[in-house]
Amino acid sequence: MLSSRPLRIVIPGGSGHVGTLLAHYFQRLGHHVTVLTRSPYAASWNTVHWDGEHTGPWIEHLDGADVCINLAGRSVNCRYTRTHREEIYRSRIETTQLLGDVIGGLADAPRVWLNASTATIYRHAPDRPMDEYTGELGGNEVVSPWRRAPESWNFSVRVAKDWEAAFAAALAPRTRKVALRSAIVMSPETGGAFSLLLNLVRWSLGGTQGNGRQFVSWIHGLDFARAVEFVIAQQDFEGPVNLAAPEPVPNRAFMATLRESWGMPNGIAAPAPLLELAAFLLRTESELVLKSRNVIPARLLRAGFEFQFPTWGEAAADLVRQFRQRI
Repeated sequence: MLSSRPLRIVIPGGSGHVGTLLAHYFQRLGHHVTVLTRSPYAASWNTVHWDGEHTGPWIEHLDGADVCINLAGRSVNCRYTRTHREEIYRSRIETTQLLGDVIGGLADAPRVWLNASTATIYRHAPDRPMDEYTGELGGNEVVSPWRRAPESWNFSVRVAKDWEAAFAAALAPRTRKVALRSAIVMSPETGGAFSLLLNLVRWSLGGTQGNGRQFVSWIHGLDFARAVEFVIAQQDFEGPVNLAAPEPVPNRAFMATLRESWGMPNGIAAPAPLLELAAFLLRTESELVLKSRNVIPARLLRAGFEFQFPTWGEAAADLVRQFRQRI
């Protein structure tokens, strides 16, 4: 459990789907939440302008804060053009370096700094699970008998590695640092990954994607927020931590369970060539669906964290129930 007193929690780049989820969660617990954002907006928590590139008045909100949760980074749901690659890379590495310079120089620095990372850092893994102790990082691995990982996959891994390297290099001696290697966060709000997948099911397009053997690593939004809370409270947690449910499932079973939860008996399958075409037309990348992410939260489990939604069947049923209440 966190301290009984209200904590000051600052979330740089917290205006997106995951940041809003965390802001709601910690505010409901009675903590003081400040989101640093390029475009301040009306919310029940505090929102403060920053550009993620320069120092400014936003620094005063970190001075004396208890927790910093950095989520800053351009969305990867786009085509990996040269311009977009530069934006994806810089928005993560340079913002992390900026925060490191600021936090390292504060007289009353946050006692813990959680920095976003990604489960994509691990290799394409259809064969065995990847945890923090034995997991193999990705990059140019063999993904089939006749080809290696596509360049777009290698780019994502390079971003993840350099992101964590920038975080590790930050000199913040008074602050505990944890890299959050997050799987896909599933919550019922419009615009998140779950609502996009469920819409495919509702439109009878929720069949197997690719060959269906690639693993999907996921985490229910409530368990994600609870896991972040747990990591903050664990004084011995430093370095990378996987934030993923303990039971990743192959895509074929993942989509079948989602269809069953909604009550849709069938769904049109999307083989890899069709996914590549769809990704091109939708201005995104097929990696988001075709890469096998087989991630296990070994550190959380060893520390005694208990998931409220450990299986995809339980999570899908709850998320569908919440989604139906919203429409």
